[in-house]
Amino acid sequence: MSPLLVLLRRELALTWGRGGGPLPALAFYAGVTTLLPLAVGPQPERLAVIAPGLAWLALALASLLSLERLFERDFEDGALDLLALGEPPLEAVCAIKALAQWLATGLPLALAAPVAALMMGAPLALTPMIVACALVGGLAFAFVGGLGAALALGSRRGGVLIAVIVLPLFAPPVIFGGGALDLAARGLGGMSGLLLLCAWSAAAVALSPLAMAAACRNALD
Repeated sequence: MSPLLVLLRRELALTWGRGGGPLPALAFYAGVTTLLPLAVGPQPERLAVIAPGLAWLALALASLLSLERLFERDFEDGALDLLALGEPPLEAVCAIKALAQWLATGLPLALAAPVAALMMGAPLALTPMIVACALVGGLAFAFVGGLGAALALGSRRGGVLIAVIVLPLFAPPVIFGGGALDLAARGLGGMSGLLLLCAWSAAAVALSPLAMAAACRNALD
């Protein structure tokens, strides 16, 4: 079996074994999407307008929850040193870690996004666009979040530092995805926003592993 497939299986097993898998993120997502309508008011007409955007923003925030453990546990027990010296390049290792993060957290959140939006009054016809934006955007959140986790390695308050690093980088996908959902809700298609979101995600997938590997090497040195 390929070393990268073994690493992917290891990362998924660790995510479920130590972090509870997607359950904390899903619980946070459910809590946010439940409380937000209470804050803006119970009027169905108002909720139907803002439901897709609220669900999308809650997904971005829920993606932050498990980022601190992405590299920290391997850094503390010495496994990251072994991974850096192993056969696959460290860039590939970082990419696999971010992919596992998306599979374990981003994918379940993407499947939950249309349910949350529909519960807040979003039209049923918007479901395919919500799922597409959540899948593509979740991939960007995982890889950009991995960059923040790598840069925060060894810090005393890693969770806070990750949020400070990552939240500004989450702004473009949030804008593109929110724009796509808004256009789709108004019957204008929304493909332009979705294509911009795909471009941002592709750039994150291509470039983030290089920066993650450099940050990991700096922490190990």
